[in-house]
Amino acid sequence: MDFDNLLGFIAATITTAAFIPQTYRSITTRDLSGISLGMYATFTFGIILWIIYGILIGSGPILVANIITFGLSATILYLKIQHLMAHRQSNQIKANHHE
Repeated sequence: MDFDNLLGFIAATITTAAFIPQTYRSITTRDLSGISLGMYATFTFGIILWIIYGILIGSGPILVANIITFGLSATILYLKIQHLMAHRQSNQIKANHHE
């Protein structure tokens, strides 16, 4: 492996690993109140574009890092959407109960 790809894999490992604590916390606590839906939706879409770019240029570090990051980010995004839907449903039930 040449130095460029080694450096890419090291950088990819570090930046991808940065998402693991947030994903773990989101899964275990189910507290997503501090998570921005817009940020994670935009970020996840950007990761999809990075994956396409990695395919087009044939870059292993870009592909591996972004496929893993997509899984982590998509998990948080899915949990955030579930959280919002449950919160809205709960508020709707409360509003209907008071009518």
